[in-house]
Amino acid sequence: MKIALIDKAPNRTRYTDYFDFEFDHYHMSSVPITKLLKKDVDLVVDLEPYDFVILVGAEASKEYAKITSVTNMAGQLVDDKFIAISNPAMLAFKPEGKPDFQRACDKVHKYVRGELRATKVVGDYAGIQDTAEAKRYLREILDNAQGYVAWDTETTALYPRDGYVLGLSLTYATHQGRYIETDCLDELCIALLQKIANTFHPVFHNMKFDFKMIKYHLAIDFPRDRVHDTMVMHYVLDETDSHGLKPLALKYTDYGDYDTPLDEFKKAYCAQHGMLQEDFTYDLIPFETIAQYASIDTAVTFDLFHKFWPIVQANPKLLKVYSEILVPGTLFLMDMEEVGIPVSRERMAAAEKYLDYEIEEAKKVVYAFPAVKQFEQDTGKIFNPNSVMQLRVVLFDYLGLNPTGKKTATGAVSTDAEVLGELSEEHPLPAAILKVRQLGKIQNTYISKILPEIDRDGRIRTNFNLIFTTSGRLSSSGKFNAQQIPRDNPIIKGCLQAPAGYKIVSQDLTTAEMYYAAVLSSDKNLQQVFSSGGDFHSTIAKMVFSLPCPVEDVKKLYGSMRQSAKAISFGILYGSGANKVAETVTKGLPEGESYPVEQARDDIKQYFTKFSKLKQWLNDRKRFIEQNGYTYSFFGRKRRLPNVFSSDKGIAAHEVRSGINAEVQSLASDVNLLGAMRTATEISAKGLDAKIFMLVHDSIVALVKDEDVVEYCEILKRNTQHSWGCEIPGAPIGVDQDVGSDYSFGDWEKFYEFAGNNLARVPAR
Repeated sequence: MKIALIDKAPNRTRYTDYFDFEFDHYHMSSVPITKLLKKDVDLVVDLEPYDFVILVGAEASKEYAKITSVTNMAGQLVDDKFIAISNPAMLAFKPEGKPDFQRACDKVHKYVRGELRATKVVGDYAGIQDTAEAKRYLREILDNAQGYVAWDTETTALYPRDGYVLGLSLTYATHQGRYIETDCLDELCIALLQKIANTFHPVFHNMKFDFKMIKYHLAIDFPRDRVHDTMVMHYVLDETDSHGLKPLALKYTDYGDYDTPLDEFKKAYCAQHGMLQEDFTYDLIPFETIAQYASIDTAVTFDLFHKFWPIVQANPKLLKVYSEILVPGTLFLMDMEEVGIPVSRERMAAAEKYLDYEIEEAKKVVYAFPAVKQFEQDTGKIFNPNSVMQLRVVLFDYLGLNPTGKKTATGAVSTDAEVLGELSEEHPLPAAILKVRQLGKIQNTYISKILPEIDRDGRIRTNFNLIFTTSGRLSSSGKFNAQQIPRDNPIIKGCLQAPAGYKIVSQDLTTAEMYYAAVLSSDKNLQQVFSSGGDFHSTIAKMVFSLPCPVEDVKKLYGSMRQSAKAISFGILYGSGANKVAETVTKGLPEGESYPVEQARDDIKQYFTKFSKLKQWLNDRKRFIEQNGYTYSFFGRKRRLPNVFSSDKGIAAHEVRSGINAEVQSLASDVNLLGAMRTATEISAKGLDAKIFMLVHDSIVALVKDEDVVEYCEILKRNTQHSWGCEIPGAPIGVDQDVGSDYSFGDWEKFYEFAGNNLARVPAR
């Protein structure tokens, strides 16, 4: 048997440490190189005589097997010849990759020994387009299913109101599945489907999507205390990995790359019809093609469930997180998404016109700079503030500014917002360019893309995600990223407006991360700060620096010390040292003033003298994470941290900080989520006209009928401060509540004048 191994370039890796068979070793580039370009490839080799070709890393995998993701395809046999593996040289720096690398190497050995062959899908999969046949299969499920049935949908859109359900796929046994076209479902079929949902535990992969689609279009509901989601389940088992169905199928089942025919049809169709792939919809796929793919989807889901569920059940902490937080939380977010975010079309349209004007005015300022004029004269081009290449030339060649040292992922000089902010201290042009970019981002992200996506009821419906961050915090994606609404400019917040007779109510946890750091560390001095009430950072400053004034006067008399205390408080949770604290405090001081690193070092020492238990807790958590490579949150979330064993000290230190952050951040996020869930249950039981429509960071945002606002606020506060066993005795987590006609809570009117569909900045008074 002949085997070849191809990697990027000559290196020190000894592949004989990983493979016990003979192979011919080739390099794409004959000379060592960091970044491989097309022109650097000088390998000429005939691969026809080889039985297997092992492709090391992204470059070789893409060049010889058209594999675009080594992470997903590692260890998979492609075209009966090629097997991709990740580059083992990275394992010393990123130990998190070791399990997948070892799994891929094991599969390579099995292929070579003849113990494993190319994946071939076996089983009973078919499509159903006939009503009578659909009824027979649904009755077959009712007669034969054993506890669990996997469900999936194929649709024409990502949101229920934007499209429809093409078909349902169901699986009740291993290596079996059917895809039923919805056009053949009559009332009896729907009744049988509802009976299946009520009789057996429904299992989904990405439940939030399929549950919504099925309920909205087919009026089938599912018992919420019996549903399962293998995507959520896998997140519980490994929050660091991809949770998509395809990569999980490749990694944990024998179905392999089963959707290749569907992908090939999609690419060919788009090429033939001159269509972008993002515009392709599944109604364009022939029934025979989609039926095979869709029925295997639920078969994969069914297999994943039976692999993952016993493991989750075996760990009481993970089982509690899955059953009491993540599954109920997913269902709550699903309901919340369906409420929708109220948007004023009139204000949005006015904001769009206003931003058009502001962007043009900001560009005029940029174009007035001599360096920009000279660039345009020399090149014969109109300067584009969004062009990274042109920006580098103007800033560093024409203006002569020194790069900050920050690089892009490809190693080029960065000109991102952080860099422009730093360069603004040396020259006004970077600040002018930054303003153009910021205004443009607001317009493109929150107006141009949103206006066409608003539903007929004046709401925009987007995604809130429980399983996309390793820290446990929520994220948002889709039509509207609610987690990134501009804070300093109320123009977008003001467009989120309540209809007549309603108010928007927002509640924030106050200094949540420091509160839970005080709880977790059992630091009585830090807990006393919360028990005493008053401004947190002023109280900290008074305690640490023994300031001779009442707490309420600290901000006015000792502003820099309060700022220092604030920077230290938050900095220590994120691993900031004296340099970072000094930099943060200096930015908040009047121009010309600075906060020396030496002072920051002394202040940090004083801080930890006062809060010694907090320091001890941070050190204890650091030691535990360094020794074990994982940690658990208060509610039982497991944060896996294998990179603490990295040979790169920077990566290892970052991993430790991530673990400590996760303990604090996930606790705050879970308390907020649980409080929102309890509130939703109570207001529903009481019949209040109030609906939570958004969770943003540590805030809960709802639309509430005027006459129910007072009662809703009381219910929300009480449920958020519910005793979960993680609070300071006598001092529950603090909350701030805002009530207003829009989400800016008065800032829109303060900053803008709005009349006749026009928006204008309020003149400075």
